Amino acid sequence: MKSIMNRMLVVLMVTALTSVVALAKVHKHKVTFDEDIKVNGTVVKKGTYEVKFDDETGQLSIAKNGKVVAQAMAKLEPRSKKADDFQLRSTNSGDEQKLTGVTFGGSDKDIVITNSGASTTGNN
Repeated sequence: MKSIMNRMLVVLMVTALTSVVALAKVHKHKVTFDEDIKVNGTVVKKGTYEVKFDDETGQLSIAKNGKVVAQAMAKLEPRSKKADDFQLRSTNSGDEQKLTGVTFGGSDKDIVITNSGASTTGNN
């Protein structure tokens, strides 16, 4: 009886751990920037990129041809309703545009960039 209970407990623990890993998602969306935009201090040249957000790490990445060109830490903030489609949010200061957040279509959360230091992993 004790052996059966121990096995059941182990199975429950393994199931709980794997379900947490399964809930972590990476959201992706292709986007075309019509003009240069700063992402966390890094200038991303106009063109087509893939925007990725990892729920588990809180990392927002901008990649071109599989190569990450800019990264930023971000947090999730609740929305009042689900987004109909992908949305980019940015601010203008002087002659430069700065990415402040994104929302993936169908999501009930906004992704807001939280840090302001530069982070790059290669040349544009």
